[in-house]
Parts: sequence; structure tokens; C-alpha cells
Amino acid sequence: MEQRKHWWNGKWGRIARKDVFLRVNGDTWHVEARAGGAEGVSQFSEHDSEDAALEIVRAMLTGPGNWRELSTSG
Repeated sequence: MEQRKHWWNGKWGRIARKDVFLRVNGDTWHVEARAGGAEGVSQFSEHDSEDAALEIVRAMLTGPGNWRELSTSG
């Protein structure tokens, strides 16, 4: 699985931090929404296209926080 993008809500600490990851494995796109930092709780979704996955990501990034992209590749 290859990580393509990573966003962070700009908040520190286990309670406030949220991360969103976009990954691809073959033809399947994966979105991970993690609350609580590296040891937090994650929710996952799978999508058939990058556009479908990015639609989910965009919806997540409209929430509170100063969302910024931390890394890109590919």
C-alpha cells in the first residue's frame, strides 16, 4: 500500500489531533481518518477511484481545525 497524501488538523495532543490519510493499493483507494495521534482510533473506507476517495477526504477537511497537507508523493 502506498501513501499518497496526509492531512493534519494543526492541533497537538491526543484528544485534539486528527489526521487523514489517502493511500492506494492496486486499483483500490483507501481513506483513513484517525483521531488521537499515532495511538488513536482510526476509521477506514475503501473506494474504486481516486476521485471517490478525495470526495470523502474533502468532506472530512471541512470540519473544524486548521487543516494542512503534510506530505505528498506519487
